[in-house]
Amino acid sequence: MSLNLINTIADFLRERPEERFTAKEIANYIYENYPEQCKQKQKKSKAKVIPLNNTKNFLQQITSEIGARRLLLQKKYPKIKITETRPREYYFLQNERKTRNIQSESVRELELYTILSKFLLLEYKVYSKRIDEKRSINSQGKNGNKWLHPDIVGVEDLSNDWHNEIKHCSKKYSYRKTKLWSFEVKKTITRSNIREVFFQTVSNSSWANSAYLVTQNIEGTNTEKELNILSSLHGIGVIILNINNFSESQFLIQSKEKSEIDWHTINRIAEENKDFLDYIKQIRQFYQTDEIKRSDWFYEELF
Repeated sequence: MSLNLINTIADFLRERPEERFTAKEIANYIYENYPEQCKQKQKKSKAKVIPLNNTKNFLQQITSEIGARRLLLQKKYPKIKITETRPREYYFLQNERKTRNIQSESVRELELYTILSKFLLLEYKVYSKRIDEKRSINSQGKNGNKWLHPDIVGVEDLSNDWHNEIKHCSKKYSYRKTKLWSFEVKKTITRSNIREVFFQTVSNSSWANSAYLVTQNIEGTNTEKELNILSSLHGIGVIILNINNFSESQFLIQSKEKSEIDWHTINRIAEENKDFLDYIKQIRQFYQTDEIKRSDWFYEELF
């Protein structure tokens, strides 16, 4: 009996409603539970560039075929859903309303700040700080500060591995030793909110060397394609957070790094918000001491 990939995937997901699996995980299941069908497929294969004569190559082939058939899978089985987030996850939607509630209540946006900060610090040595818009003085009146504040800001010490003599010498030449980051965080990006959340990020983060829109989930047909179009025009990057394992979060789209920061916008935010002013003070102190004081950053709250 030959392997019917689409039906096999559907049976696997239907037996595990609401659970999410990557194509690689599904491929491993198929290989372990349908050995005869897999052997038959291997024998029939005529692939020469990557022959299916070993387990690794065969699993890669099955994983690729699952991805290539995802649209056909959804067309035949409408209750099977596939996320836009990479790596894509496949799941059987047993109760649509229940699932949406679980997604919206499972992780608060505030918790995403902590996940993002862990990812930035441990994977990229970027120290981050929360900017609370409630601490702004709102001198511009109602809606005067709309889209002014990023959720998270960060600093990266570009001189971290330098010899002390080089650090001191660079001061005389006013060499840039930091990279300033800015992040707007959203739980989910969809076709209906993509332009709003993207241009909010453009408005409150484009002052930095690197600006990112951060989310845990991308939903909807062509949402990721639209993100790529907008990012290529405005230079904003996209980070996908893995809420179960922060180290597996990924830069879906790299930002276009700018060598200069926008001091006028920085001054505008600092005049309104104490958290942001403290952020600038901490960067100034770093340039004076060549040392990042960990207690000033989000670091202490992460562990």
